[in-house]
Amino acid sequence: MKKLSLLITLIGLVFTLSAKEYSLESPSGKIQVKVNIDKNVSYSVLLNGTPIIAPSQISMELYDGTVWGVDAKVRKAKTNSVSQVLTPVVQRKSATIKDEYKELTLSFKGYALQFRAYDDGAAYRWVSDKDGEYKVKSELASFVFPADNKLWFPEEESMYTHQERVYLNETLSDIGSNRFASTGLLVDCGNGVKTYISESNLMDYPGMFLRGCNDNQYALIGKYPGVVLETEQLSDRDVKPTKYADYIAECNGPRDFPWRAMVVAENDGQLIETEMIYKLAPECKLENTNWIKPGKVAWDWWNANNIYGVDFVAGVNNPTYKYYIDFASEYGLEYIILDEGWYVLSDIMKQEKDIDVKELVDYGKEKNVDIILWVTWKALDDKLQEALDQFEAWGVKGIKIDFMQRDDQWMVNFYEKIARECAARKMLVDFHGAYKPCGLDRAYPNVISYEGVRGMENNKWSQLPDPEHTVTLPFIRMVAGAMDFTPGAMKNANKTNFRDVFTEPMSAGTRCHQLGIYAIFESPLQMLSDNPSNYYREPECMEFLAAVPSVWDETKVLEAKVSDYIAVARRSGDKWFVGALTDWDPREMELKLDFLGEGTYTMKVWKDGLNADKHAADFAQETLEVTAGSTVKVKMAPGGGWAAIIEKK
Repeated sequence: MKKLSLLITLIGLVFTLSAKEYSLESPSGKIQVKVNIDKNVSYSVLLNGTPIIAPSQISMELYDGTVWGVDAKVRKAKTNSVSQVLTPVVQRKSATIKDEYKELTLSFKGYALQFRAYDDGAAYRWVSDKDGEYKVKSELASFVFPADNKLWFPEEESMYTHQERVYLNETLSDIGSNRFASTGLLVDCGNGVKTYISESNLMDYPGMFLRGCNDNQYALIGKYPGVVLETEQLSDRDVKPTKYADYIAECNGPRDFPWRAMVVAENDGQLIETEMIYKLAPECKLENTNWIKPGKVAWDWWNANNIYGVDFVAGVNNPTYKYYIDFASEYGLEYIILDEGWYVLSDIMKQEKDIDVKELVDYGKEKNVDIILWVTWKALDDKLQEALDQFEAWGVKGIKIDFMQRDDQWMVNFYEKIARECAARKMLVDFHGAYKPCGLDRAYPNVISYEGVRGMENNKWSQLPDPEHTVTLPFIRMVAGAMDFTPGAMKNANKTNFRDVFTEPMSAGTRCHQLGIYAIFESPLQMLSDNPSNYYREPECMEFLAAVPSVWDETKVLEAKVSDYIAVARRSGDKWFVGALTDWDPREMELKLDFLGEGTYTMKVWKDGLNADKHAADFAQETLEVTAGSTVKVKMAPGGGWAAIIEKK
């Protein structure tokens, strides 16, 4: 009788449409995944019965000629249903994450395919049962769309890249097989539906790019860097691959491969809310995480240490960094960064003559401010154990490692090595010159943030990023995970007045656009990029920047449209922080405060000034009494923003 019950259960879970077609539904039934096993393996994804991803072929070819997914015969089909609550070590978006999905595993000879259906998307991955050493020659990951959809295309010229792209507005038919982009990538499927494509569980395997297709299909196809055989060191930080193998990965024994993830959002706000990339990632590998401390950090490089009104010569020296520490301590910032210049670039073990890191660490301890050190990846790798041991002995609490510019298999493994070695010394890691987050931050929560974004450092030499870019990033790049955009400019300019000045940079957009970013952009290590001298002159803005956290208990999206505008409310403890941003168009919106609890609240507002369209630094403040039934009118100048703190009376 027990055997009969099990058989009935399996039939109910895996509904076989035919001998070679399998179907999987998300917990609510909203997302359907269909898998067809014929001469080739293909899958499709539907939202409420409407095709989002049309039948798309997938396979994996080994170097010995074996091809998984061709002439495949299913030996076993099994499903699993999961409903659990995750508690992230670092609360990038919320204190808890609801993790509910259904999973289908199709087992073949020597390998398996796993599919997951969430209510906000779908994913699949290959799983190997193969023993011994083997090589992956290629992987076919295809995403075929039913129509010639619009997409936001972060085009790349090379796979040797910082992945700091702007998003080109294209259609699928515009993208031939000779053009490719880094991931994630966003496709407009019509009727308000968007599909975000990226990956998770990227471990010991190359990262995925996406190219177009010339086969009369509206499709995106996976593209991967080969195993790097030779490199050329062009400078202290630039190590460029010059020869690739004709295979993409070297493997040894059974393993799983990265998830190919498709977030399906019925409205733009769901792109901000999704946690799919995190949920698909490996579970935490660290036994002790109590030492991991998110926070805000005063950063020197963007402002070129261009402080003033002091009794010492500003520069890369201890008096300057003590000034940063004093500033951080006064405003409750947890960290400062010593960026480029603190060590001799040819030898990471040699401090520059005007720097004494141990003295700065000790000075910071007296004021509850910790030190993070910038390093180039190559200089660190050359003396990895020696350097990290020295940093630990000094009392350094983290590294900002820069200029990797690759995501081939070796470099992906290097990221994990850095995360692991730093965790062993209770140090945070902020990856710059980096590819996007792909789940490493769940496996190693000391990986506190990532660049892989065209952030505000570019305003030192370019008008981009501008407000249109900043209201695009939350819907694409931030879906992957933490995003070290480095906001906080106190010099602000409208489109006409912006100038790129390397040593006295400004932001494109208003002052309140900068403030609003802190309640919208997710980075558990959040930068204040301007110099303390400028911040001291802006106590009203520092009131907000000192109060705003870098991690959150709860997130609510209030208004959202990709590349146009966004408004988000986030809770930390019993306080709510609200941010709103617009592109270069002036905008008005009404925000409902129905996320508040019972009772009366005080809301302090920072808003664009009456003349912010001409003088971008113009802002005003007001204080209001509000309740859960209140609606707040928000008016933003071109490139404008809005920020508020709400707390119970």
